[in-house]
Amino acid sequence: MNLPYIDPVALSIGTLQLRWYGLMYLAGFALGWVLGRWRAARPGSGWTPPDVDDLLTCVMIGIILGGRLGYVLFYDLPVYLSDPMEIVRIWNGGMSFHGGLLGVLAAFWYFARTRGRSFLEVSDFIAPLIPQGLFFGRMGNFINGELWGKVSDVPWAMVFPGAGPLPRHPSQLYEAMLEGLVLFILLWFFSARKHKPGAVSGLFAVGYAVFRFAVEFVRVPDAQLGYLAFGWLTMGQLLCMPLLLVGLWLLCRSVSATTCVGHEKSYVPRTRHRGKK
Repeated sequence: MNLPYIDPVALSIGTLQLRWYGLMYLAGFALGWVLGRWRAARPGSGWTPPDVDDLLTCVMIGIILGGRLGYVLFYDLPVYLSDPMEIVRIWNGGMSFHGGLLGVLAAFWYFARTRGRSFLEVSDFIAPLIPQGLFFGRMGNFINGELWGKVSDVPWAMVFPGAGPLPRHPSQLYEAMLEGLVLFILLWFFSARKHKPGAVSGLFAVGYAVFRFAVEFVRVPDAQLGYLAFGWLTMGQLLCMPLLLVGLWLLCRSVSATTCVGHEKSYVPRTRHRGKK
């Protein structure tokens, strides 16, 4: 299959251009905002819709600044040092999930500190709202015809403009389905029940790290970096390793806390009956 040509500019009004890549980010934020307000309005949530408005504003800033600076630092620093103005040209693409994650964590910390909430309480609430943003972001990559996969003969392989005449894995769609749709379903149903603080955040971290690490095997690494080691390790996989470890730690921590609480509830102290002396 040939990737159909899609003009990266969705709408032009004079000199103003609205690009599909930017619209995908707006769609992700909008859906996260709607779902977040719906969750906050549920009885016993401990959140209010205005809380969601303020939190998502912080998250948007964190994603954009962190995602862009993360890409600059992790993936293509020499190019941006030679042309610093390229950093602000976000419409040309170049966003790092791991950099965006660091920006989001900073937003969580700020919001938690100013609202008297715990960091994990904030991250657990917002974690199920992130995958749909990842879905739209990967669809933006697909529309731009960037971040394609390796050459393949699978029936759904595609020929991407600028990637040569051979068909390739549509790795953007793989990530959209796994990091976006599948991870969203897992987190949404998992978070519907009460869990110890950090459990939902841990599942998100583990799920994303596993899915991203797997797709990297069929995705072409960034040309300026190539493989970092062993002929297969990519920067994306390297950055997923600490995320996986943190996620596993959070899950194990929540499980052990639940077990300890269960033991405390089941423990009934024995009293000694002594006869009169």
